[in-house]
Amino acid sequence: MPSAPSLGARPGLPWAGLALAMAGAIAFSGKAIVAKLLYRHGLDAVTVLFFRMLFALPLFLAMAWWASRGKPPLTAHDKRMVLLLGFTGYYLASFLDFLGLQYISASLERLILYLNPTLVLAFGVLLFGRRVTRPQALAIGVSYLGVLLVFGHEVGFQGPDVVLGALLVFASAVSYAIYLVYSGEVVQRLGSMRLVGLASTVACALCIAQFFVLRSPEVALAVPVPALWLSLLNATACTVAPVLMVMMAIERIGPTLAAQTGMVGPMSTLLMGIVILGEPFTAWVAAGTALVLVGIWLLARAR
Repeated sequence: MPSAPSLGARPGLPWAGLALAMAGAIAFSGKAIVAKLLYRHGLDAVTVLFFRMLFALPLFLAMAWWASRGKPPLTAHDKRMVLLLGFTGYYLASFLDFLGLQYISASLERLILYLNPTLVLAFGVLLFGRRVTRPQALAIGVSYLGVLLVFGHEVGFQGPDVVLGALLVFASAVSYAIYLVYSGEVVQRLGSMRLVGLASTVACALCIAQFFVLRSPEVALAVPVPALWLSLLNATACTVAPVLMVMMAIERIGPTLAAQTGMVGPMSTLLMGIVILGEPFTAWVAAGTALVLVGIWLLARAR
């Protein structure tokens, strides 16, 4: 889930802010691990997303209500933007991500998603005519080289399905980058918590409706109990809680430092994939992860 730079840093609580940002990044990274575990129970991407959003919906409704207290009602333009951002940032991005996770490792998925800053920069060039500086181009090249290393390694061991999975997750990153590009104006008017609550509620409704269009209710009734507990964990600890933790971190340390602290995400996914899922750890995966993290760090410095 995103965090928007609408809140200023609050002085005096650096360690609390850093801890919250780190915990939020690690918790959100667990989404891919839980999804992989749910696939082992026989669920598909549509069902995994359905239960995730079904359990998260009451919490997002509560978040939207809390953040809307005493605020003016949404304008017609605000409603259209909330619908658009809910579709691109949470529904479509999540659906494509879960589809891709059926074919690639959790580590590669997280590395691809961490290309988001480079995609936002690319949209800035295409839509607003911004120029890419030489340090930014270097940072982008380093990041994509890291993803290509891990991608090439997985293709060699797992076959051509990795290509489909990587393309789906990359499309998810593109969809989320669109959200980031267009959410700035809305965040300034509504606030980050209100926007996240409303847009996530839209996404929850779309995911739930999608399930009943594509699957029969009997599919949900046949889901084993352990998968329901994992889905509850996915909705709370890996979806709603990270949103709140990252927003609280931004209040304390500001958006830039919170985003940089979030770079622990790929490393935590890599470690959880090894320990929980038994995914292989190779020099290629380690080198690719390091390159992606260095590239994103260089891009942050170049800005």
